[in-house]
Amino acid sequence: MKNKAIIMLFTLLLGACSSSKKTIAATTSANPPLAESSPKDQVEMEVKDSVVAVKPSETVKEVTEKVEEVKEKVSVETADINLQITEVFNHSVWDGLLTKFISSDGKVDYRSLNNNKGVLRDYIASLGANMPMETWTQEDKLAYWMNAYNAMTVDLILRNLPLESIKDINKPWDQRNWKLGSKWYNLDEIEHQILRKMGDPRIHFGINCASFSCPPLLNEAFTSQKVDSQLDLLARRFINDPKRNTISKESIQLSKVFSWFAKDFKTGGTLIDFLNLYSEITIDPKARKSFKTYDWTLNN
Repeated sequence: MKNKAIIMLFTLLLGACSSSKKTIAATTSANPPLAESSPKDQVEMEVKDSVVAVKPSETVKEVTEKVEEVKEKVSVETADINLQITEVFNHSVWDGLLTKFISSDGKVDYRSLNNNKGVLRDYIASLGANMPMETWTQEDKLAYWMNAYNAMTVDLILRNLPLESIKDINKPWDQRNWKLGSKWYNLDEIEHQILRKMGDPRIHFGINCASFSCPPLLNEAFTSQKVDSQLDLLARRFINDPKRNTISKESIQLSKVFSWFAKDFKTGGTLIDFLNLYSEITIDPKARKSFKTYDWTLNN
């Protein structure tokens, strides 16, 4: 009876394993039921390149633990394969800098970053050697250009330290300091001629102008696999951040981001319609609207 119970358990567990998109099969050394097998007989499960041997003497708990271990291995390997297939450019160098020198609330340790400016500029050079192609997905292009914009903004600040504000720099968004492919780019061109034309207003929460009132710099790189969820997260954080927006049902005081780029936020309805996609408080369509003073103090 115990052996029959194990066989029934295999049937259920194998069905669950099929969702891993790997071929899983259960076999026995002979066709007769396991109950009639000798103690040397075993049940084998083949998962990808792994074989799990289960003896009749093992308990149901032991069998379950073995199967779960194999399922976990399949899941991890599948995730690794998907990552290799979908990412056309590796942003791990930029991700490492962001993780180490940007706090969870977007404050930047420019002094420490300045000691690693060689790594940053090597990353920007790698962007220049791997320009987006028409075959890239929208997600790959979004990740590339937002990472490029943010890395270049940080580099611009490092080039001009010490300073209290990005506005202390002469025409900061017009400087063509970075060569991508055969062309020298400035920040304005990337924002207005490339990113905004991609038609996703959430980019305004992803790119950072090195200032307090700007949407905080995310402390991880954008990737094609995560960029959609990353932008949703940033939209929710920024819109519901009381330091940057004050929202109630009947009245809203908004960041000037929503004034400067109002057209971008109205492609699917009104500005309030857009805000209500992410706001924790449902805003009345007739709510009073005003805009806050923008604080250009450096985000350090």
